[in-house]
Amino acid sequence: MEKRYRLELVGITFNQIESGVYALILQQMGSDRRIPIVIGFPEAQAIQCKLQEVSTPRPLTHDTMVAALEAFGIKLKEVEIKRLPNGVFAADLFLSNGEKLMAIDSRSSDAIALAIRVGAPIYTTESVLKEAGIVPEKNGEEKETDYDNLAEKDEIKNIDLSEMTIDQLHAAMANAAENENYEEAAKIKKEINRRTEKSDSE
Repeated sequence: MEKRYRLELVGITFNQIESGVYALILQQMGSDRRIPIVIGFPEAQAIQCKLQEVSTPRPLTHDTMVAALEAFGIKLKEVEIKRLPNGVFAADLFLSNGEKLMAIDSRSSDAIALAIRVGAPIYTTESVLKEAGIVPEKNGEEKETDYDNLAEKDEIKNIDLSEMTIDQLHAAMANAAENENYEEAAKIKKEINRRTEKSDSE
């Protein structure tokens, strides 16, 4: 079985631009390695409301789901962040009724929104950290992981995105989001979505 590491939620970068791109930052506990996950406004809002303990007039979707699970005696034991073959982040929810443990596929943002509401631990594997992790350097810049000699982040704007691999695009998007360059992150995300939609239609 592949080694797993526990993650902690560092926060959400909220410098909003027209595209509504936000970055959810997870960090390996006991290490500087981070995983930035680009999410949309609704998901960011659901997570931030819980982090700031904002009281809403009516339950949010994730609050309702937690209440439904508790009503039937089901507990969220843990969450594991994973990556699909197309490079998109996803997660497994490990749910237990006290007798049986089951893994349920989920979006990563939904899984995290649920985990922070019930205090469930968040994990990921060594391979995900190796592929998607970045390490902030002391001068505030990030050190990219090995993505086939991906160009330095300051040179990304000069690269034709259509010539980059899907892994390189995800690495570049993570770096842009971590540096709060949301316009560039949105541009890269658009290229990733274009390829994903093309792949699904073939």
